[in-house]
Amino acid sequence: MASALATAAKNSALDHIGTEITTLSLHTADPGATGINEVSGGTPAYARKTCAWSAASNGQMYLSGDVTFDVPATTVAYVGLWNGAAFFGAIQVTTEVFAAQGQYKFLAASSHIDPS
Repeated sequence: MASALATAAKNSALDHIGTEITTLSLHTADPGATGINEVSGGTPAYARKTCAWSAASNGQMYLSGDVTFDVPATTVAYVGLWNGAAFFGAIQVTTEVFAAQGQYKFLAASSHIDPS
């Protein structure tokens, strides 16, 4: 017999998680369980960015707005989810290769987290 959380329970859990995930990072490859492979360097320098989340709906939660990062020549494959030094996980994104310094925009519309 399969079991599943009701949508209201998923929304409640996601809303709590949204208060915990306050910072985003970029990763060149799978960040594993600790947030490895984080982008570094560049001018202007790459840095983690603060974020805010919209209220969960239908068992999903999205960023409340786009987040833009300065990046050096690199590859972006994952966006990391953090609270201070605590790594919460990552979202795999469509790999984007930067041949030179540029900007990576993590779009709110493609940023959803769901507990499935």
